[in-house]
Formats: sequence, C-alpha cells, structure tokens
Amino acid sequence: MKPLMIVLDDWEGRIAVSEVWRQIEGQVEIHFFNGSDAIDPGICEHVLIIMALRERTVIDEKFLMRFPRLQLILQTGGHAYHIDLAAAKSRGVAIVLGRGAKMPLVSVPELTIAMMLNLFHKIIPAQYAMRNGEWPGLMGRTLSGKRLGILGMGRHGSRVANIAKDAFGMDVVAWDRRNVKNESLFGSPLLCLEELLATCDVVSIHLRLSNESAGLINSEKLSLMKTGAILINTSRGAIVDELALINALQRKQLAGAGLDVFEEEPLPVDSPLRSMDKVVLTPHIGWTVEEVFEEFAHIACVQLQAWLKGELFVTELT
Repeated sequence: MKPLMIVLDDWEGRIAVSEVWRQIEGQVEIHFFNGSDAIDPGICEHVLIIMALRERTVIDEKFLMRFPRLQLILQTGGHAYHIDLAAAKSRGVAIVLGRGAKMPLVSVPELTIAMMLNLFHKIIPAQYAMRNGEWPGLMGRTLSGKRLGILGMGRHGSRVANIAKDAFGMDVVAWDRRNVKNESLFGSPLLCLEELLATCDVVSIHLRLSNESAGLINSEKLSLMKTGAILINTSRGAIVDELALINALQRKQLAGAGLDVFEEEPLPVDSPLRSMDKVVLTPHIGWTVEEVFEEFAHIACVQLQAWLKGELFVTELT
C-alpha cells in the first residue's frame, strides 16, 4: 500500500494542479482538501503525511488525535506558530518547514507598496465613485519625499525600503529591536521607535510575531504617530492593537491604514474596519500568488522525496 498524504486547506485549488506531483506519481497517494473538517475519518486513520498550507488549520492535540498513523507534517512557510509542537513530539510526528521559498520576498513587499499607492492616490475611492457615474474631485499625495518608517528590516522590510528609495525617492528610516540609534541597516538610519513613529508619514510593519512584538503597536504607540500618517501592516495582525487602531482612525490621528492581516481571521463581518473609507483591507493575500504556491508545492515535493528515501533531515522546532 502506497503512503497516504493529504494536503490541507488548498482553498484556491492551486496546489492540486501543480505539475510537480508527477515526479512522485505511483509512489504516494495524495488527496487534496479545501479544509480539514471535511476529511473522511476512514482516510484519517491511514494518513502518514500532511502538507499544511501556512497557518490555515490549527494543529493541536485534538487535531493530531484524528491521525493515529501520522509521521510527518510538511509545513509550508518558515514558521509553525499554529502547531502544538509538544503534542506533535509526544506522538512522534516530525515537522519540516518549507524554508527557502523566494517568492514571498517579492509578493509581500509588492502588496505593501500597492497599499501605500492606493492610500496616497485614493485609487479605491476613485474607482467606486467612477462606477457610480461620478467624476470626483479627489486630492491625493505623492510618496516622493515622504518619510517611510520600517519596523523590522528583515527580508521583507529591506526590500520595501529599496523600492521606496529607488522608485519613489522616499526618505527611509528603520527601527530594530536592538534600539541602537545613530547606526544604519541596509543603508537606512536606525531610530528609536518613539522618534520613528513621531516623524514618519508612513509606518510599515515587517516584524516576526513574538512575545516582544505582540501588541507592540498599542494605543500609546499610535498616539505618538504623526498626525495624518498612514499605518501599513502586512506582517501579523497580533502586532497591532486593532481596537486602538480603530480609535486612532476615528479620531483622525491617522489618515489611513492598509491591512492584510488581522487579530482574528477571517475579519469579523461587524468589524468597524470594514466600513472605514480611509482603510484598505485585503484578506491576508500577501503570500497567495501563483508563484508562491508553486514554490510551496515544489519544496514539499522535494522534502517528500527525501523522506521516502530516508534522507530527510529534520531539525527539532522549539
């Protein structure tokens, strides 16, 4: 009997149509699902491998109990926030991250810049007005010459910085957790967080979620931001206090926000953010582009082939 693998949460159906699976045709039986609840219990008891699409399904003790023979989780992306690592370890389930993907390094910065352009040039309000037969007299602003503050100059933040400087002539500064002032990172001066918030026209978040970053942008930090500034978050929703952000927008402390991530996903239907004109919302799509999914499938296929040969090196996650 061939090893059975299931792919979770292939909502878009993009993983299922990847050509890479032809490489292991006949070696593994693969089933694709657009959720985890719909999996037949008769299949669950035979599953040896699970490929998980980012953090769409919480993999906890209750989830793992459904798969008594599970040996391997191929986790796309570079983290496993949503997996109960202790529960997986106690059941002898190995977890391998899909590190090495290059495409998210492009797609997330592209979305970040798109949000800035939308908010500064009022593209979405203009679109709605035009569809309603109007010819609105909207007044926008240029990115050129504005100061952009980047929280987290890692893979995404550094690319956003380069685009902002080279393409738009923005003045880019950054904050690093070391809080070292009068230094630079990738050519951008490092400021303390308070100075960055107070002097930037746009603040863009590119931090990893951690105990230190969770709730970092709270009501106190938002009150420090320059009046009329814009906040962009394409990182993790938990980094921003959502209620505090709503209050800052309502009292016009901020001129707008671009959000791809939220404290609760999907964003509740009754969230005030959904009805705010000066907010650009996207449903966590910074990484959901065809090229990223194809790369995820490729990496998972390579890892699966190594596992089948007994050559997969697994590093214990903490």
